[in-house]
Amino acid sequence: MISKEELDRAFDSRFPKDMQEKLRGAYVAVAGLGGLGSHIAIALARSGVGHLFLVDFDTVDTTNLNRQAYSISHLGKPKTQAIKEILSEINPYLDIQSQSVKVTEENAPELFGQYPIVCEAFDKADQKAMLVSTLLEKVPDTIIVSGNGMAGLGSCNDIKTVHKMKRLYVCGDEKTDVGDGIGLMAPRVMVTAGHQAGQVIRLILGLE
Repeated sequence: MISKEELDRAFDSRFPKDMQEKLRGAYVAVAGLGGLGSHIAIALARSGVGHLFLVDFDTVDTTNLNRQAYSISHLGKPKTQAIKEILSEINPYLDIQSQSVKVTEENAPELFGQYPIVCEAFDKADQKAMLVSTLLEKVPDTIIVSGNGMAGLGSCNDIKTVHKMKRLYVCGDEKTDVGDGIGLMAPRVMVTAGHQAGQVIRLILGLE
């Protein structure tokens, strides 16, 4: 197995030491481990974020394979378990906590209250709205990075990050919805996930 020191040296060869220390000490939660959340978690792990809290109640099935980070070997497994397997192959020294539970208005404050940054990565609009509004109202020290609008076959250049409120960033085109029957394709989902992960890293490094 590769040593932690080897991984650290590889990071140090590209980035300043203080950047590594900030990322390694950061705590980030990801709510939903589908097309957005699975790719967000991978991007954060590859970027050196040291502490991840991953939440999803679902299991991996064949309909996930067209846009989510999972492979056939993960079919039938809880997404929390499957993403841990993937992340451990990227950095076995990550601190990964997880819960296989459905997020509700009642349990969201307890689940995410201790995390300074939460990535909202749910599939359905009502779930997205529930989590964002609950955290904004009941968890006053948490910043939310949300995904909204990545369906269809529009240009990936339409995906953007918008600072909506003091504690809310929204990534996506803010208009396309899978409920309109236009479906989800991997490129736009992954670009949106990249925007979310990128915004998280900017927040950790004090660039926002």
